Amino acid sequence: MMESTTLISLIEEFGSEEKCRAYLEELRWPDGPECPRCEEPTTVSRIASRNQFECDKCRYQFSVTAGTLFHDSHLPLWKWFLAVYLMCESKKGMSAKQLQRMLGGSYKTSWYLCHRVRAAMGEDEQPLLTGTVEVDETYVGGKRKGYGAGYRGNKVIVAGAIERGGDIRLRLVPNTRRHNLEKFIDSTVDEDAAAIYTDELKSYDGITGKNHQTVEHKAEEWVRGDVHTNSVESAWSLLKRSIVGTYHHMSVKHLPAYLAEMEWRFNRRENPYLFRDTLLVLLHGDALPYSVLIERDDPGERQRENDALMRREAKRQARQGRKPC
Repeated sequence: MMESTTLISLIEEFGSEEKCRAYLEELRWPDGPECPRCEEPTTVSRIASRNQFECDKCRYQFSVTAGTLFHDSHLPLWKWFLAVYLMCESKKGMSAKQLQRMLGGSYKTSWYLCHRVRAAMGEDEQPLLTGTVEVDETYVGGKRKGYGAGYRGNKVIVAGAIERGGDIRLRLVPNTRRHNLEKFIDSTVDEDAAAIYTDELKSYDGITGKNHQTVEHKAEEWVRGDVHTNSVESAWSLLKRSIVGTYHHMSVKHLPAYLAEMEWRFNRRENPYLFRDTLLVLLHGDALPYSVLIERDDPGERQRENDALMRREAKRQARQGRKPC
């Protein structure tokens, strides 16, 4: 495959089902087809009329998509290839509705396809960040009618850590208390990192064993020498523009999948083989059943908890003589 993939070159190179299958076979079995059930190499015969293979030892019949995220999909492979390319190359992401308009079919099919790709993009193991690391948090969620701008009962918190010139890590956190942010930092940043820069949030106080410095945003201090959080705040800008301009709406349940997708693209922004590498994780990822994807929690319970939290906060501010937000 060519190093720099464009939409035109993608269509020219993978414009048919046969070409797509041949490329997946090359990616999955560089040394020739292997039986997914036999633990040791066996002879495999091709069944050309059905685009399948048969193991000469156990007689198991399989295709190149068996046991992958492509499995049981009625969508043509060339549409899969186009969808993966569009999701990889769209800096602010690609919504399922936009994908439906471009590729045709139903919204349900496009939505399920997008989430299967995002499931593959979620990495199980990531190296800890080193060097100079910026850490910050942001609130994600829309406005609620009848409440002021300071209302946070309908919002969730995303913590982010970015290594300057390197990777980013994004995680949902329950709140901004010290133990939650320290847990996030410990799980994403190497203890020998050269420096950690944050804003003046009190929860960051007491980060030990690291060169921790802060900037005072409330005092209009944004940069002090090399100390700033501009890199991670640029990532927040990209995330929120993705939500407002591309997705428009997303549930709390699926937000981690969207964060994983953003991580995947951001951390490989200089990778000329991003499309190929995404296909590789789709080939080796576990299947994502639709029934699992649509399982729902109780949004009413979450809202009740948030409202109770806001009432407690209003009472606390009232005791201190402050006007509630």
